[in-house]
Amino acid sequence: MTAAPQPAAPATPEARAPWDLAFLRVGAIASAVATAVAAPVAGVIGGWGSAVAVLVGAATVVAFFAVSGVVIAWAGGIQDALALPAALGTFLVKLLVLFALLGALPEDGWLDRPVLAWTVIAGALLWSGVQMRWVWTRQVFYVAPPAAPAATRAGGPDGAAPDPARPASDG
Repeated sequence: MTAAPQPAAPATPEARAPWDLAFLRVGAIASAVATAVAAPVAGVIGGWGSAVAVLVGAATVVAFFAVSGVVIAWAGGIQDALALPAALGTFLVKLLVLFALLGALPEDGWLDRPVLAWTVIAGALLWSGVQMRWVWTRQVFYVAPPAAPAATRAGGPDGAAPDPARPASDG
């Protein structure tokens, strides 16, 4: 004799859905499209140093946002309250790395520093727009959604509960 299958246990706080990192793919695609347009334009206007600066800047932005997403998701997976400190900490580290990167480049080198800096700014704004759209178009539950009402309840002619907002018909 086999035992009847048991229903799944209700979700506990420990058994939550993982943090969604799918926005990384969308941001990387948007960055690739923008870079494919901006690098040749920068190359024609400012030369090879400008074109390479666009490529380096775009790669820096993609790497920074990917690292941030992974770190924040990891911290939030441990405990939701850790997501904000992780976000602020990674922001500080990224800022220091970016300043070190820009400071380490020679001022009169072949890589165009102003183009690199503006590419990072434009890329960060692009990624911010991608993330805003991602959040605004997703159904995100901030609390657990309520359980669906029972299918039938006693009270109405078809077994459904009467609607208190609708008056009863006179017949």
